[in-house]
Amino acid sequence: KPLSRGVTPVVGHRKGVRQAVGVSIRAATVGPERLDRTTKPSAPREELQSSTDFEEQVPGRRAVYLPTTSLNGKQTEERAMWLQIETHKKYPNGRPELAPDIDPDELERAYQRCGEVTSEYAKTFYLGTQLMTPEKARAIWAIYVWCRRTDELVDGPNSSRITPEALDRWEERLEALFAGKPYDILDAALTDTISKFPLHIQPFRDMIDGMRLDLVKRRYATFDELYGYCYMVAGTVALMSTPVMGVDPNYEGELEPVYRAALALGTANQLTNILRDVGEDINERNRIYIPQEDLAAYGISEDEVLKGLYARSTGEVDDRWQAFMSMQIERAREYFDVSEAGVNHLDSNARWPVWSALLIYQQILDKIEDNKFDNFRRRAYVPKLEKMLSLPKAAAYAALGPRLYALRKAGVSV
Repeated sequence: KPLSRGVTPVVGHRKGVRQAVGVSIRAATVGPERLDRTTKPSAPREELQSSTDFEEQVPGRRAVYLPTTSLNGKQTEERAMWLQIETHKKYPNGRPELAPDIDPDELERAYQRCGEVTSEYAKTFYLGTQLMTPEKARAIWAIYVWCRRTDELVDGPNSSRITPEALDRWEERLEALFAGKPYDILDAALTDTISKFPLHIQPFRDMIDGMRLDLVKRRYATFDELYGYCYMVAGTVALMSTPVMGVDPNYEGELEPVYRAALALGTANQLTNILRDVGEDINERNRIYIPQEDLAAYGISEDEVLKGLYARSTGEVDDRWQAFMSMQIERAREYFDVSEAGVNHLDSNARWPVWSALLIYQQILDKIEDNKFDNFRRRAYVPKLEKMLSLPKAAAYAALGPRLYALRKAGVSV
């Protein structure tokens, strides 16, 4: 459930990309085409033209491949979270020594291109970044574009020819990027972001593992399995974005609750994507993300899901599906509730966009209910006017800061 569906500043998710942003796995190889810190090219590559460069033209059946980690989803999330927290403490201002050695005008062009891509493919998300400081907005654009290019490898126009080896080479390119050696100018924007903000590489690696799962996995047996996937494609972006957002300088607590709240928001948004797009994922990707054990608990078979559970008498989804979806929606809302406690510990200039995204995503769940839980033929969405009406409420929540959670805890309706 991929990132291209428009992400919030602290969470990510993926989905099919219709147009190429420009990715090539050949970029992972060392050679004269690649940007090098010892040589300042006059015109570095803006982006490669097609993901076909990243493909293995191997006939026959694709080899089955799973991420190399033996950790389960929650263990993987814990490992990455603590690595990111330690990086946040050790390098609060980033690592200036990694700044890419390219012409400042080219770097500016890189960030502008990242902003253009973000604006084109994730309009609501881009609007949220306009509420941040320019430096933070640019950093978030760079992260978004890297995630989108990663997503495009497995859900883009040429995804049927992408192999595990291609993702291996993309990961090698990531390692070089974090070593201060970006390949093209879009990579250079992210390397520059790493030099200014305390980002750890592990969440980026874990997102690539999420792409590896999408190469081979079409069903999820349990919620624990799905949770791991949600982390890899959404929680990872929470870990990438939180250090850019920054923490309120008046916050005296540990970083752990802030990061856990961000991870909860990533999970909540990803679960919302999954519930919104059941029919689309079946029809376009032959994927069923909702856990098989949950379906079985409500007496629903996979074959019924593939056909759509409609009652002949009413033409609406049947009672079992409505009850099943009610449970799934309630679970997503529980993760939203957990996430809210941490939003107002973010830096003041990051709260408004995060609250805006959170409130809008919560409304998607309301729209699924308004559609009588029919997510086979109908895609729930929040109209633009309703999104705009959410902004004043989000601004009020952001202005209250930590007092909001205290008021709610005291039983005050806000």
